[in-house]
Amino acid sequence: MADSSTADLSKGKRITGDDRSSLAGELRERYDNGESIRSLATSTNRSYGFVHRLLSESGATLRGRGGANRNAKKSA
Repeated sequence: MADSSTADLSKGKRITGDDRSSLAGELRERYDNGESIRSLATSTNRSYGFVHRLLSESGATLRGRGGANRNAKKSA
C-alpha cells in the first residue's frame, strides 16, 4: 500500500530534512489509523527500528504490545 511518496525509498538510503518530516507525518497518520509498526516497516522497506524511531520523533503515542499479560494473576 505504498503511495508515491514511499515508493522511492530504498533500503539503507538516508532520509533527512523535508523528506524525513513528510515521511514521519505520513507514517504517523497511518499508525494513528491502526496500522502496526511492522506493517509500516514492510510497506516502506525500512526496518522496524527506523519506523519506531520516526514515530517517536514525530510525537506519536505508541501503543502497547498487546497480548496476554505474563504477570496477571489467574483467577481460581
